[in-house]
Amino acid sequence: MFSIKQILTFAYESEYDSAYDLAEKQLFSNPKIYNTNGDLKKRWYVYFSYRNPKTGKLKRLTPFYGNANTYKTKEERLQVLSVYRKTLLKLLKQGYNPYDDNTALFNKIKSNNKNSETSNPRQEHQYNAIIKKKHTIETEEQTEQMKISEAFELGLRLKKKQVGDRTYKDYNNKIKTFLKWIESTKPNIKSIDDLNKAVFQEFLNNILNKTSPRNRNNYRTDLSSIIQVLVDNDILQQNYLKSIKKLVAKPERHKTFSTEKEKQIFDHLNEKDKILLLFIKFYCYAFMRPIEVCRIRVKDLNISDKTVHFKAKNSTLKTKLLPDILLDELPDISNLNPEDLLFTPKSLGGKWNANEHSRRDYFSKRFKKVVKEHFGLGIDYGLYSFRHTFITKLYKVFSENKTPFEAKSGMMLITGHQTMNALELYLRDIDAELPQDFSHMLKDKL
Repeated sequence: MFSIKQILTFAYESEYDSAYDLAEKQLFSNPKIYNTNGDLKKRWYVYFSYRNPKTGKLKRLTPFYGNANTYKTKEERLQVLSVYRKTLLKLLKQGYNPYDDNTALFNKIKSNNKNSETSNPRQEHQYNAIIKKKHTIETEEQTEQMKISEAFELGLRLKKKQVGDRTYKDYNNKIKTFLKWIESTKPNIKSIDDLNKAVFQEFLNNILNKTSPRNRNNYRTDLSSIIQVLVDNDILQQNYLKSIKKLVAKPERHKTFSTEKEKQIFDHLNEKDKILLLFIKFYCYAFMRPIEVCRIRVKDLNISDKTVHFKAKNSTLKTKLLPDILLDELPDISNLNPEDLLFTPKSLGGKWNANEHSRRDYFSKRFKKVVKEHFGLGIDYGLYSFRHTFITKLYKVFSENKTPFEAKSGMMLITGHQTMNALELYLRDIDAELPQDFSHMLKDKL
C-alpha cells in the first residue's frame, strides 16, 4: 500500500512534468501590431518572436508588412494588419515554424480548403504570403530588425504617459547620451537585438569613469526602465540592465546650521534679499521642499484657513498648515493675480516663463551667490540645510516631554513623511536624534 507521502510526491512530480512540458510548448509569442503610435509616414507591421532551435531562446523575427502600408488611413491599416495578425496566430498554432520548410503545412491547408465548402481564396493567399517568408528569415533578420533609435523612440512614447515631464526629460537625455556613445564606439551595432549585457556594462563603466557612482546608477535605472517597456512589448527578450549590479554611492548630505550661523544668515538676507529670505522661510516653517515652494501660485494660499496647497514629491496634491510664524512674514497678497507664481526673481506675485526645475535652480544659484559666497560656506550646505535645521529643532522640542514614538507621530503630520520608517531614516540621516548626556554613566569607569 502506498503511503500519503508517496502519493503526494508522485502527484507533485506529475504536475511539475506537466508544467515543464507546457513551458516547452511555448515556442512563440502572440503576434502583435506595431502602429508607430499612429504615424502613417512610418511602416506599420505585425511582429512576433519564435524560439530559436539553436539557442533555445525566443528571438524576434522578421516583421510582416504585407500590403498594409499601401493604405493611407489608420483604420484601413489597422483592419488589414488585424487580419494578418489573426492569420499568423492561426498558422503558428497549426505548426508553422519560420526556421523549417513549411511546404507540407501549406499543402495540407490548401488540401483542406479544396475539400471544404467554405474555401476562401483570399485566406489561402494570406497563408501563402506568410509561409513563403521562410527562405528569407536569416537575411531579413539583419536588415529588417528594428533600429536601436526606433526602438528607444517607441519605448519613450509608451513611457511618456506614465511619468512626469522631468522624469521623461531625464529618460530622453540619457537615451540620447547612450545612442551617441553607441554611434561613436559601436558603429557596427544597428539593431536593437544587437544589444547585450556587455554593451550596457561598457557604457555604464564609461559614465562611471567620467562622473560618479551615483550618476552611473541613475543611468542604469533610467535605461532599464525604458528597456523594460521594450521587453514588455516583445521588442526585446531580456532586460540585461537588471543583472548589472547597482554600485554603492555616497549619498549627498546637507549639514544643518548652528543657531549662530542661522541668525547671521537671516540678518544678512533681511538686509540684502528679502525675497530669498521669505522663500527660505517657507521650508523653515512649513517644512516644504525648494521645488514645492517654486510651484506655489497666489491662489494656492488660503490666508483665512492658514493653509497652502501644492504638488508634493510623494502625492498629487498636498495641503499644509501655514503657522503664524510664517503668516506674520507674508505681506498683503490680496491684490495679486491668483494665477501668478508667488515667487519670481524680482517680486512676490508675477509671471515667470521658466519650468519649475529651472526656477528651483535659479534660487539655488541665488542662494550660492548671496549667502554661501558671503559666508564662505562649503558644498555641504545648501537650501535643504534649512529644512534639516528646523526639523532637528522641532524634534528636540517634541522629545522634551514625549516618548520617541509620540514625538515622531506628531512630527509626521508636520514634515509630510508618509511612514514612521521614512521619518526615522530621515532623522538618522540628519543626526537629529541624538542621545541625552551620558557622562554620569562613565564617571565611575574613569
